[in-house]
Amino acid sequence: MPAATPGLSPRRFWSALLLGLVALAVLIGLGTWQVERLFWKEALIETIERRIHGPAEDLGVIVAAEQSSGDIDYRPVRVTGTFDHAGERYFLSTHEGEAGWNVYTPLLVAGQDLAVFVNRGFVPYALKEPSARPEGQIAGLVTVEGLARNRVTDNPGGALMPDNDVAQHIFFWRDVPAMAEGLALPDGTRMLPFTIDAGEGAAPGGYPIGGQTVVTMPNNHLEYALTWYGIGLGLAVLLTVMVVAQFRAKRWRDRPSP
Repeated sequence: MPAATPGLSPRRFWSALLLGLVALAVLIGLGTWQVERLFWKEALIETIERRIHGPAEDLGVIVAAEQSSGDIDYRPVRVTGTFDHAGERYFLSTHEGEAGWNVYTPLLVAGQDLAVFVNRGFVPYALKEPSARPEGQIAGLVTVEGLARNRVTDNPGGALMPDNDVAQHIFFWRDVPAMAEGLALPDGTRMLPFTIDAGEGAAPGGYPIGGQTVVTMPNNHLEYALTWYGIGLGLAVLLTVMVVAQFRAKRWRDRPSP
């Protein structure tokens, strides 16, 4: 009869078991954290969907909400004013596979000492300069309906996102104070800290093309949770096998001598 495996020494066994239990606790914690993130993400998606399909509110309502809560993202808004086309700012973007720019233009709010940047939409590279799309440079009072976007205070991409080129009016993230540098706003006019994405539809002449809001909320938390729990289950099985094998080996060692 072959000899039974001697098993681990007590020190190695208890060390391995302790490390395994710590790792198991970490895996369960990670899985549980992902479940919590899943519920949070689902609630966030539901909130955004509800907001996007709600009625447009006057700018004053959005301004008050932004001041009280700081969260106005994707709330429909309506505002009337005059575009300051000389203050255009440009964000690299794509539309239906074509590379170009999103054009952000200051809107001087009618009857108020306020201005707000409006993302009027996409133009191809060749139409970046306003002179290339004169029909789209709407003069006079206009009413814009779109989605309010929260203020951004820090580079959301960190080291992975290039710095804004303020001098060339080219931006990668919505730093409103930097975007407002160099604007010739009327005296006493305050630039609002958030922006507005104009709704769908093209300006006269075809550009800019509105409706460029990107609402993508990746929700992979269930897969991540199952991954962590799955690894934890595998580790639990291995620990069980180790414990069973160790106690069998102990019983073998402690058996009465023939």
